[in-house]
Amino acid sequence: MHEQNKLEQILPLGLVATRAYILAQGIERHRFDNAVKSGKLKAVSRGVYIREGLPITWQGVMSSLARLNPENPAYVGGVSAIQLSGFGHYVQDLSIIHVYSKSPKPSWLDGLDLSVEFKWHGCKRLWRDLDVDVLQVQQWRDDVSVYFQASVEQACLELLSGVPHSVSFDYADMLFQGLTSMSPKRLDGMLKRCNSIKAKRLFFWFAQRHNFQWSQKLKSSDYDLGSGKRVIAEQGRLDNELMITVPSSW
Repeated sequence: MHEQNKLEQILPLGLVATRAYILAQGIERHRFDNAVKSGKLKAVSRGVYIREGLPITWQGVMSSLARLNPENPAYVGGVSAIQLSGFGHYVQDLSIIHVYSKSPKPSWLDGLDLSVEFKWHGCKRLWRDLDVDVLQVQQWRDDVSVYFQASVEQACLELLSGVPHSVSFDYADMLFQGLTSMSPKRLDGMLKRCNSIKAKRLFFWFAQRHNFQWSQKLKSSDYDLGSGKRVIAEQGRLDNELMITVPSSW
């Protein structure tokens, strides 16, 4: 294969890749250096390159992360996945993209010149047996460029795992109000995969609070909710059924 065609296949327009990744795919070092000198490859962060022709976007970064680590790809989750799925009536704009992964955050990610900020969440402890098949594939261009995104059901539990430190009770409640059409089947699967006792107890508390039709098909007794009291809202009132503290005014 011609070297230029090979580079185009390794690095589609709008995606980024590390120098180490490009060389590992069979591009010779002098060919790589020539591509940089001629402007065909442009550095966008330390040791990370993009082909000249299209600007970098957050979708391109997410697609790149999936290609660079196919065994354990990073994915859009939490608040961002809820918003992008059309349920985020109360969420803020996409100035922050919440990214979840079992892998550490790449050091080069903060060096990119983008209008959005990536907020990285380690999810190794949050999920059990979470493989790529669980994630939704999002195609954002007509070519093969795709990235991964959590389902609304998965993103809901990711959101609740952040209460109250990174997500307030009020904000979580506003988001939950919009989740009127979640799938009980998918929720069942995600609740069984979820390791966060707090997220699962909060899920059933909010489900009872809003009493959606889908929530009537799920019973808290069918899942591992741990034992003992959990203080979530400081100086809150205790919910005697789920044994969590929630805001006193609710």
